[in-house]
Amino acid sequence: MKKSAESDPWAMGLTMRALVLVAVFAALLVPAGLVPIVAVATGTEGVAEPGGSLVVIPLSTATPVATPVTEFTPTPTVPRVGIIAGHTGSDSGAVCDDGLQEVTINTDVARQVVTMLTARGWLVTQLEEFDSRLTGYQADALVSIHADSCTLVDRSGFKVARAELSSIPDAEDRLIGCLSRLYAERTGLPFDPFTITYDMRRYHALYEIDPNTPAAIIEIGFMSGDRELLTERSEIVARGIADGLVCFIEGESR
Repeated sequence: MKKSAESDPWAMGLTMRALVLVAVFAALLVPAGLVPIVAVATGTEGVAEPGGSLVVIPLSTATPVATPVTEFTPTPTVPRVGIIAGHTGSDSGAVCDDGLQEVTINTDVARQVVTMLTARGWLVTQLEEFDSRLTGYQADALVSIHADSCTLVDRSGFKVARAELSSIPDAEDRLIGCLSRLYAERTGLPFDPFTITYDMRRYHALYEIDPNTPAAIIEIGFMSGDRELLTERSEIVARGIADGLVCFIEGESR
């Protein structure tokens, strides 16, 4: 009976030697490109298309490139403020014996405050005394500029007040604090709390605007005792008000 190769140890040994020689020979030919390498998928992806054709899978893949992450920079908020030039569009305000009108002083100072804050990049609106835009007006702050009369000839000083019935007393007290401190530093005028009137605390504009808009009225000086400052050095007056608003909104003193 003839033995099969599988049961003959000698035949199996020859077969194994032949396979080793083939493997060694193939390994020598691969670098020369004479023997192609076909990768076999080991995952769940198929390697054959319908019809039995072989799909060759690349052995190497491109190195993934990291996508650069762009940092998000929030758009800075541009402050919005309103400046009322007291009595403009309405009446002359206080009038001195020599004809000096309060409205002239108020308008000059208000215009300069608007220019200074606009140059800072703020959105600034100059408003008239009974401006229709005051109804429900919303802003980061509103200041109404006025000057005291000539009645008290030797009186000197300024004063600032908020609405007596304020919806946001903490914010408005901070606004008054900034205006008072910076205005005094700029102008050298003393704060005069003894001449703050009922009309200031009940000033109409403070109750017409949106209740969440911090607002104040400032009497920048007396048209008698502080005339030279108000009429000839009004840029200092305007700078004091502008600095006070910067202090309130940006937390800066200059």
